[in-house]
Amino acid sequence: MTKSSLPELLHAAVTAVGGSERPGQVTMAEAVAEAFDGGSHLLVQAGTGTGKSLGYLVPALAHGERVVVATATLALQRQLVERDLPRTVDALHPLLRRRPEFAMLKGRSNYLCLHRLHEGVPQDEEEGLFDQFEAAAPTSKLGQDLLRMRDWADETETGDRDDLTPGVSDRAWAQISVSSRECLGASKCAYGAECFAEMARERAKLSDVIVTNHALLAIDAIEGAPVLPPHEVLIVDEAHELVSRVTGVATGELTPGQVNRAVRRAAKLANEKAADQLQTAAEGFERLMELALPGRLEEIPEDLGYALMALRDACRTVISAIGATRDKSVQDEDAVRKQALASVESVHDVAERITNGSEWDVVWYERHDRFGASLRVAPMSVSGLLREKLFTDRSVVLTSATLKLGGDFNGVGASLGLAPEGTEGEDIPQWKGVDVGSPFDYRKQGILYVAKHLSRPARDGDRGDMLDELTDLIQAAGGRTLGLFSSMRAAQLAAEELRSRIPEFPILLQGEETLGELIKNFAADPKTCLFGTLSLWQGVDVPGTSCQLVVMDKIPFPRPDDPLMSARQKAVEDAGGNGFMAVAATHAALLMAQGAGRLVRASGDRGVVAVLDQRLATARYGNYLKASLPDFWFTTDRNQVRKSLAAIDATAKKAEEQAEAEGQAQAEEQSPTEAETQTEDE
Repeated sequence: MTKSSLPELLHAAVTAVGGSERPGQVTMAEAVAEAFDGGSHLLVQAGTGTGKSLGYLVPALAHGERVVVATATLALQRQLVERDLPRTVDALHPLLRRRPEFAMLKGRSNYLCLHRLHEGVPQDEEEGLFDQFEAAAPTSKLGQDLLRMRDWADETETGDRDDLTPGVSDRAWAQISVSSRECLGASKCAYGAECFAEMARERAKLSDVIVTNHALLAIDAIEGAPVLPPHEVLIVDEAHELVSRVTGVATGELTPGQVNRAVRRAAKLANEKAADQLQTAAEGFERLMELALPGRLEEIPEDLGYALMALRDACRTVISAIGATRDKSVQDEDAVRKQALASVESVHDVAERITNGSEWDVVWYERHDRFGASLRVAPMSVSGLLREKLFTDRSVVLTSATLKLGGDFNGVGASLGLAPEGTEGEDIPQWKGVDVGSPFDYRKQGILYVAKHLSRPARDGDRGDMLDELTDLIQAAGGRTLGLFSSMRAAQLAAEELRSRIPEFPILLQGEETLGELIKNFAADPKTCLFGTLSLWQGVDVPGTSCQLVVMDKIPFPRPDDPLMSARQKAVEDAGGNGFMAVAATHAALLMAQGAGRLVRASGDRGVVAVLDQRLATARYGNYLKASLPDFWFTTDRNQVRKSLAAIDATAKKAEEQAEAEGQAQAEEQSPTEAETQTEDE
């Protein structure tokens, strides 16, 4: 592909989606094309409004080789498959003289399993759930969902869970889906020829562009059994999420409930001696977990070590016993066997991993009020894994609005296993970082305010002065506030307090309604405020006057007792580095950059990002964090900010009143007058 043809292709694609070309988008497309042509790697920071999806899709489609696009969120996957790709392919078809095919691919458990639907769940703890299918009018929510899913199964062409609207609970979906371990395999399954997951894989094999998620990309890399077709180009969008998603896939967990489920399933197939051995091991593990206290286990206690070895050995015995026996009294034995093996193998693998005691793993106990204790194990770092599995034999482009932290790409690059930009050496992946900017004028559109006068926040301490400041800011802004809190407890306390202080401004709280409904209600009423935690820092897109104040209660450092983060920080320090900056500050910078990005979503947006934590203005690391944020006008003057918010609110109210008047006038023009109506009646 020649560079002279790229602007023509980009222009056609942008016109097709009803957009306008932006300099940053052109710069991005040229950099992506150069990386593809040279077989190199690229990190691209593309601010909100750049149009980055077309910035990588156009050169990817023009390159002509198969490309995988991995995203973190369902919303972006849908946007790509339902809007951007169809329009772009149509627009480029006459210029490319070919029509690239595209498809979406997810993990097997995201698709309806026809075998599970028609034959039922192999009986264990869920026995009887499918009986509700036959009830004339199932009264439980689960029974209603099961009936609705059965009807949907006759209509759906994809079997994709995300195409079922409204959605259903995880418990309901589990009745008609299987994991890859539980799947019988297309050749052994009576419904293999009609299998939705297999059809999705076949479509992917025949496609030029495959849209998937970070989790499936991680499984493809980690487990060694390829689930993605061979491809020459990989694009990772929302790349700031990749490390946490890969870590999630590489994390193992053991709970008493999970182990007892394996016991029940194995008892139906294994001989009595093997089943009893597993039962005994499970009881020993459960007794220990009842006493488990949350926290990292730098060394495995002797009693836990013995319990895990007993579990591991009992699982091995059961796996051998299940493989050697066939029980003709068990209906649909293959499915029962697969489910039992999947449960037992899962327990075995985690128990063995922890007993092996790799220095690169972190092990800890967690305790949940509702679900009890769990034992977890995760890799200290996934950087080596990513360097080895991601950046070999293909060109990789990673893009996000937040990749440049503290002024450069090296922090994010290190988390991905990349040496500092420009480092030469054998087996060192070569990469380049490009910041294509944003079409927004952040210094004119936004203010970054740090409440320097507030007392330094203490962990879980009372922050009366912070709540006073928040109240004043919301009143000055006329509502219109997105409150981003470092913990759910802090969000709940703030919502409870402010609901009584300023009842004229409705406060929506994450968890009291679905996220989609909360965001919809927040956008609909300018006086409304929305408070919440992690998913709101990254998941809110409300352009216009409904969101003109974004508040962060404090710098979102990881909790000091977070086992994985503290272990990673200590490992950096032991290697002679600055663990706080490499781990805690990088984590906070990424979240703050994402949170600040909620303010300006369109060229007409105006507002304030208020950080109610003096450390952003006073601590040595404050400049690093500020350098990671959009280039807003900066101030610590509380009076100036209140005046600015009041002025922005007044302007917004005038615009809203004008829009309302215009809408009313238009409605009156379109409806007949009273006299006309009377004449028509006569």
